[in-house]
Amino acid sequence: MNTDFCILIDMSLHSGVSRFIIWDFKEQKIVNKYLVGHGCGNNSWSSDGSKDNPQFSNQDGSHLSSLGKYQLGERGRSDWGINVKYLMHGLDKTNNNALKRFIVFHSWNLMSDEEVYPKGSPEGWGCPTISNNAMRELDPIIQNAKKPLLMWIYNE
Repeated sequence: MNTDFCILIDMSLHSGVSRFIIWDFKEQKIVNKYLVGHGCGNNSWSSDGSKDNPQFSNQDGSHLSSLGKYQLGERGRSDWGINVKYLMHGLDKTNNNALKRFIVFHSWNLMSDEEVYPKGSPEGWGCPTISNNAMRELDPIIQNAKKPLLMWIYNE
């Protein structure tokens, strides 16, 4: 895994605040923060019904995000945002169905560049989603990484 930087997503934080963190191991500091969406579950798609209390599942069809560590994998074409996605290989029993569930890291036109609290970020079907501008910043960094990147989604 990459030892230069990783992505940390703190789902215990309200979805209207920047809870997607790029951590620089060498500098031992946060180098950037973004909003990130999570899964809607039974709530309406693209609403913010679980902005301060998301639920989690590893089951196909749950439309919920899964907690755990992921290895970001192959870059591909997305139908969302700037048309870039990264496959997410779940490394824990809480997220090992990510590929089967089509859970990928991508941008979404509905995601804001700025914090929206007390509103929440729009909720999708379980993928971690960031703004198009955030993906434009991150995409070359991920592509140029010499080793696979760790994404850790946690709720503590």
